[in-house]
This record gives sequence, structure tokens and C-alpha cells, in this order.
Amino acid sequence: MKLIETIKNIWKIEDLRKRLITTFLFIVIYRFGCHVVLPGINPADLEAMRKFTSSGLMQLLDMFSGGAFGQASIFALGIMPYITASIVIQLAGMVVPSFQKMQREGESGRMKLNQYTRYLTVLILLVQAPAYLINLQYQVNAAGGHIEMSWLMKTFLTIVLTAGAMMIMWLGEKMTDKGIGNGISIIILVGILARFPGAIIQEFTGRLNTGGGLVMFLVEIIVLFAVTAGAVMLTQGTRKVPVQYAKRIVGNKQYGGARQYIPLKVNAANVMPIIFAQALMFIPITLAGFGAHQDASGFSGWMSRTFGDMNGFWYNVVYFLMIVAFTYFYTAITVRPTQMAEEMKKNSGFIPGVKPGKKTAEYLDSIMSRITLPGSLFLGIVAILPAFARYFGINQQFAQFFGGTSLLITVGVVLDTLMQIETHLMMHHYDGLMKSGKIKGRSR
Repeated sequence: MKLIETIKNIWKIEDLRKRLITTFLFIVIYRFGCHVVLPGINPADLEAMRKFTSSGLMQLLDMFSGGAFGQASIFALGIMPYITASIVIQLAGMVVPSFQKMQREGESGRMKLNQYTRYLTVLILLVQAPAYLINLQYQVNAAGGHIEMSWLMKTFLTIVLTAGAMMIMWLGEKMTDKGIGNGISIIILVGILARFPGAIIQEFTGRLNTGGGLVMFLVEIIVLFAVTAGAVMLTQGTRKVPVQYAKRIVGNKQYGGARQYIPLKVNAANVMPIIFAQALMFIPITLAGFGAHQDASGFSGWMSRTFGDMNGFWYNVVYFLMIVAFTYFYTAITVRPTQMAEEMKKNSGFIPGVKPGKKTAEYLDSIMSRITLPGSLFLGIVAILPAFARYFGINQQFAQFFGGTSLLITVGVVLDTLMQIETHLMMHHYDGLMKSGKIKGRSR
């Protein structure tokens, strides 16, 4: 069989084998840490916290942390503070001259920006960790449990939570360097997939007990596959721009003369706009102390109702608009028409019917603007599909896989990882993973 032969070929490549084993070991460490409860917390008292994270935005936050948030784990704050810090630093790179200068300095500038991102992550954690502990204490005590935290204990647990989140960041970076795929993305993926078996079992038993039966459950699975196929098409869709290279004769050799194509992706920003928008949607809840025990008539209660209900109208409207805006923003910083036009001009290339230089840059920019609009709208629609799934009676946990962050991250990360595995196979003269052609990851 093709699959068995591919697995054997993967195992034969020593470097790829080591990377896969390393990635697996890092994932095991991460999942183990997700079940290590904070010191001084009785696991038997955490039922209230698990109920608190069983719906709404807190459920998504718990999903991103692989269940660690609801279990009061040392990894409870997950990777989202690091992602939030990355967003802020990238935004600063658009408006702050000193950050723009660092972006142009190449590898040294990138290292400086990464360092600033880590510092900002620590600052965010020092705000989120106390808010998490205050909410944890309230939830447990309100449910009849008992947690007493002195300021000394809260300070100690804040340090533990901060260290745990920084360790996750370290695991992700090491996974990227020594493993396979993007480590941060894989950590998010593992947290999402850890919830899938329980979600699908819960939906199956719910349909059998409450109505719809097996037929309705099968219809949901078919729709899930259809939405997944749409997400794959969104990830891989491209618009090819023809580029003609002029003939050049250097010595006795002739160069150029062939026509090539520049693949401009319909969704060049990939899943990053959803991650960015989702990270920012967590901020109001954090500022409101997670909105669990605030005055319902006050400002904190308003933020909790508006931004804490994932099925609410205003939450999804704001979320959709943020995704569209971030799609244009991230496309602007990743796809640079001016740089592409200069590279073509240096290599004696031109787009037929378009003058080289500035006109070529304007032409590429206009194409990107046209294809980014439908891409951003479709990305936004896919992102809010779980709200529609919930409207039709699908269980909240299972509904998260009908599009949204869960589906697009899963599709994007899996394609990227498979693409890297395929690259290793083809470098060693083995067949790729697919008979029909190369896998197109998010970076293609």
C-alpha cells in the first residue's frame, strides 16, 4: 500500500525521523504539563471552573490551552499571551520608525523584535495571571468549594503561571528549530484536537438521546467534511500572473526567454487574521476580570455580554470585521508588490502588457486587492460558522469544528506539516505524499 510505503520511506530518512520523534516528545511534555494542577489547589474543587469554561469565549480559550485553563494547570494561560504580544509588535512595526528600522535589518533585527515580543509577553502574563487567579477563587468558592489565596500565594502562583506560559513558548520555538512544522501552530493544533474526540462523542450521544438520531449526526459529519474541503480550497487557492523573462546571452550561454507564473494566493494571510482577531477578542474579557462576577449593569457586565458570548450578534459582527481588516493588514506586510517588481526588473522579467518598475508594482497591488476581498470575506464567514451551527442545535463543543479558528488552524497546520515532510521525502528522491501532485501548504 502507498501509505505503508510512505511511512517506511519517512522512517528511512534519519534527519526526518529524528525531527518527528523530537516533535512527538515535545508534544508529550506539553500535554503532561496541561494536567499538572497549580500548587495549593485541590483538583476536586475545580468542577466549577470546568463548568465556567464549558461555553462561550472561555470554552475557546480553554481549547487553545488544551484544557489546561479549566483544570487550573501550570499551563493554564497557554500560548495566547505570546500571540497577543506578537500582534502588538507587528502593529508597532507598521507605525513606529525604530521598529520599522529593525524589520529592515534582517536576521539581527528579527532577533531584537523576538526579544521585545518575549518581554511584552511577560508583561501581559503579569496582568492576566492575577485576573485568572481571582476568577478561579471566585468560581470555586461560589460553587461550594474552598480556596483561600493570600497575596503572597497569589504572587507565587502568578510567577508559576508566567513561567508555565513562557515554557510553552520555549517548547514551540524548540519544536520549530529541532522538530517538524511550526512549533507554536502545532501547540495550538494539539490543544484543539485534544477536545475533538470528546466533542464528537458528546454530539453523537446527544443526538441519540434528544432527537435527530443517527441520520442527523451523519448529516452533520457530511457538512463538516464539506466545510473542511472549503477551508482547504481557501488555503490553497491562487491567482497565477504570467511573467515573461527576456533572453540574455552571457558568454556562450543563453538565459531567460521562458514564461513563468507568480502564484498570488487568494488567502495570502492564511489563518493569521483569525488568530489575531481572536486574541484581541480575549482582551475585553481579561480587562473585565473575565466578566464572571461583575455587576451585570456595569461596564464589566456589558463587556461580558458583548464579547463573552460567542453566539451573540455583536460578537460575531465585530469578529467578522476584525478578520477582514486583519486579512488586508497581514497581506500588506507579507506580500510586497514593490519588492516583487524590483526582483523581476533585476532578472529582466516583465508582465506582458505592463511596464516594468512602478507600473508592475501597481498592477500586482491591484490584483492582490481584488483577490484579497473575496478571500477575506470567505475567511470571515468560515470563522463565524460555529455560531450558525450552534443555532441549528449542534453541541457547543462540536460546533467549534464547523469552521472558525479550530477548523482553519487544523487545516493550515496539517498542510504545512505535511508539506515539510513531503519536502524531506523528495530531497531524498522518494515519492511525495500525494499521487496527484505536491501538497500546497500555507506558505505556497
